[in-house]
Amino acid sequence: MFLVGLTGGIASGKSSVIQVFQQLGCAVIDVDIIARHVVQPGYPAHRRIVEAFGTEVLLENGDIDRKVLGDLIFNQPDRRHLLNSITHPEICKEMMKETFKYFLRGYRYVILDIPLLFETKKLLKYMKHTVVVY
Repeated sequence: MFLVGLTGGIASGKSSVIQVFQQLGCAVIDVDIIARHVVQPGYPAHRRIVEAFGTEVLLENGDIDRKVLGDLIFNQPDRRHLLNSITHPEICKEMMKETFKYFLRGYRYVILDIPLLFETKKLLKYMKHTVVVY
């Protein structure tokens, strides 16, 4: 199996490129979707975010208020690092689980849509190829 990292800026056309890869029979993992999933109520990252940032980051229904949390970390690198240290391991776990599922299903190529692929650098070493949409 080949892992291909796909990245690019907002409105760069990544969705169009993903559609082409899917039409060619490639599996696609959207890391943004995983990132939203792992902070849902009942997941470890949700609990740890509330412990670290308080209940003021919660909406009435218990979901994380992404705007409030974003405002808290925007100009505070220490708090942003704390949030990343909570969410990134959970995102990586889910990404690996999804990748393994596609491996078991016999997919030859898995496209990982990772917005900050080059900025984080941690996942680059696992990619057979990278595609930058600009």
